[in-house]
Amino acid sequence: MWPGDAGPDTVRLLLAEDDDALRSVLARGLREAGYVLDVASRGDDALHMLRLNDYAAAVLDWRMPGMDGVEVVGSMRRMGIASPVLMLTARDTAADRVQGLDAGADDYLVKPFDFGELLARLRALLRRPPAVAHTVLRRGALEVDTATRMASVAGQPLRLTHLEFTLLELLARRSPAVVDRTAIAHHAWDDDTAPLGSNTIEVHVARLRAKLAGAGVGILTVRGSGYRLVES
Repeated sequence: MWPGDAGPDTVRLLLAEDDDALRSVLARGLREAGYVLDVASRGDDALHMLRLNDYAAAVLDWRMPGMDGVEVVGSMRRMGIASPVLMLTARDTAADRVQGLDAGADDYLVKPFDFGELLARLRALLRRPPAVAHTVLRRGALEVDTATRMASVAGQPLRLTHLEFTLLELLARRSPAVVDRTAIAHHAWDDDTAPLGSNTIEVHVARLRAKLAGAGVGILTVRGSGYRLVES
């Protein structure tokens, strides 16, 4: 979800909140504050998005259908997902705060709260040195390092744009499953309707495909569905 090929300084957040009205208000405020935002209303959907994307931080409600916020935090930490988490909850006892923090949350904000305080707490989390989970995806002779955002073929670095790396990481994470065009647009463009109404995705995939020559992998087009990364 980036406007075109967003620069590396883009700050992308995940907001997971099951209350429709609060989620709408928070999403609007965070976007107006300059953040790129993905939104979920269920805990299990939030965990799925955390597995697929690298977020600078996540804002998670405690009570959500599918999985609650504490379960999401615990699962993501066990998976090695290091994104800082700000937990939102109506629970305000010391025992509740301890439970959330022990599960892996980094900060805690009790409802109702002032939106300015939420922004301040987010800024504080984002100023912390990142605890990056070093994950290298290997497919054939291709290596995709999600921590350094570098890709290489047989040890030789690939010269990729920010958008090309984003596409490659998405395809590598889901390989050998098919990634549909809607998922690609949502993952890589802020206005995810723009690339769906043109051949923008096809152009970027073609450029990436050409750069993968000799990598032992290829990007296959699945007609009517999308693309998948497979070993040659």
